[in-house]
Amino acid sequence: MDRDEFTRLAAELRPRLHRYCARMVGSAFEGEDVVQEALAHAMEALPRMENMAGKIENPEGWLLRIAHNAALDLLRRRKRSRLADDDKALVDMADQASEADARVAASTHLRAFLLLPTLQRSSVLLADVLGYSLAEIASLLDTSIAAVKAALHRGREKLRDIAASFEDAIPQLAEADRVRLKAYADRFNARDFDALRDLLSEEVRLDLVNRSRLEGRKDVSRYFTRYSENPNWRVTPGFADGRPVLLVRDPTIDAGRVAYVVVIDWAGEEISAIRDFRYAPYVMDGLTVERL
Repeated sequence: MDRDEFTRLAAELRPRLHRYCARMVGSAFEGEDVVQEALAHAMEALPRMENMAGKIENPEGWLLRIAHNAALDLLRRRKRSRLADDDKALVDMADQASEADARVAASTHLRAFLLLPTLQRSSVLLADVLGYSLAEIASLLDTSIAAVKAALHRGREKLRDIAASFEDAIPQLAEADRVRLKAYADRFNARDFDALRDLLSEEVRLDLVNRSRLEGRKDVSRYFTRYSENPNWRVTPGFADGRPVLLVRDPTIDAGRVAYVVVIDWAGEEISAIRDFRYAPYVMDGLTVERL
């Protein structure tokens, strides 16, 4: 696999990798961080893998293993990693996901998955969200089919209980933060982009996720040019993934649907970072958004 083939494969699998990673770490935004880290590791390892094996037999499985390990690394850094259950008494449980199991796994809030031990979480996600077989899961996680069966049974049972009772309280936003976010939205919707450029710090960073990154006020100022050319986009202050964001809509297409979100970081009264998910719509999968 050369670099061009890898780039095409990564683009094709990125939404699928994100579905897994976001639920593994309980955050759509951090899930994207994990995907970026995993793809960087994979790109770095690609020449070595080609030299050792000549050909990567299962590129999707290879990337998913790297993403899985990157997610575990993040969980360890957060000190939230849990030991997997060792329940050999459940090896004879049914190994097929029901439609109900799949619906629960797909619709449950991302952070609820953090309440499952790691092996249970991985097994449920791989089986009920991504549709892998028991044998494939055992291979990806380097464990036995019996252990996967046990983890699936326990994980599905616990996730159903969590889904029935899990409530995600909207965090309270400080009044100063609320005022700044609303002022940004008002200026954006009025197309007063010069005023927004004036708010950029000299060291501001832009992450146009899945497209490009820029640093410094001069370069990041160009970010607003594309928005100035499209009069339809409107932003509303809100919450997503437990943090304040701008909810972006195009009323000419669907006034009620949030197309994507933008995260703004501040240093005092200046904008220190912008993270725009316009080119990563897959991040909206499973993301709970609330208008302020």
